[in-house]
This record gives sequence, C-alpha cells and structure tokens, in this order.
Amino acid sequence: MSEGKRISLVKPTVETPFHIDFDWWKKNERDWHVYLRSLLCSEHQAIFANVDEGQTIDWIDPATAEVKPVEGVQHALMSHCAVQPDFLTEQTALVEAVFRLFLTNGNTPLNSNEMGERLGRPAVTILRTLSGARVYKGIRPVTN
Repeated sequence: MSEGKRISLVKPTVETPFHIDFDWWKKNERDWHVYLRSLLCSEHQAIFANVDEGQTIDWIDPATAEVKPVEGVQHALMSHCAVQPDFLTEQTALVEAVFRLFLTNGNTPLNSNEMGERLGRPAVTILRTLSGARVYKGIRPVTN
C-alpha cells in the first residue's frame, strides 16, 4: 500500500475536524501563491512584492510548541492580515469565510459545529458544502 494520504471512506459529520490542506493547494492550484498574496493587507502586499515564492520561516505553534516551516506569505496572513477587522466579515461568502477562519486561527482544525458558531452560519450547511466530492480551497477533513 502506498505511503501517501489515504482517502477516507467515512462520511464526515458535524464533529469531523477540517483544516486547510496546504499540500493539496500545492498539488492542485498552480496559482496558489498568487491567491494567498491577494489576501494580504496592503502593508504586506508591499513588503512581499519583491520576495520570491516559497521562502519559508520557522513558526512555533502556540498550542503545541511544535516548530513548523511555513511560507513567509502564509505566516504574514496568519499572524497579521487575518486578524484585521475587515479580513472576515458577515458578508464574506461561505467557502471564503471558512478559508479565512482557518487563516485567522493558525489553521487549527475545527469541526462544522465550531465553524458555524464562529461564523454565525448553520453547521449542516458548512458540512454539506465541505464534505462533497469537490475540494474547495484545500479545505479537507483532517487525516491522521
């Protein structure tokens, strides 16, 4: 059997944790750097204007103290831009809101109930959207 990620045959429930699978982004979205850069605040867009794609920094997970390499753009999004008041609003479309929610919480896994509470959206709607055959913005169930 292959060592790659296995596709789960278990249908996700409202208790199934999801996250942004950045490996999925790298494999499936050739313009993912462009998309992430588009989410930067104007201050960081200027800072990263002349920085090469893929430059990483060491980031320490505040919950586990685990050191993880993250791209500089991703770090700026998660540590600064995502906490700006206009980054995530009630008018943000559902999939975009979920994606931005994960950026604001450092991509800590959340289940549909938790996402629904934080976004003020029905958990069942979130689950139906994220558990279909199509993967939106790399948001997938957490696999162990």
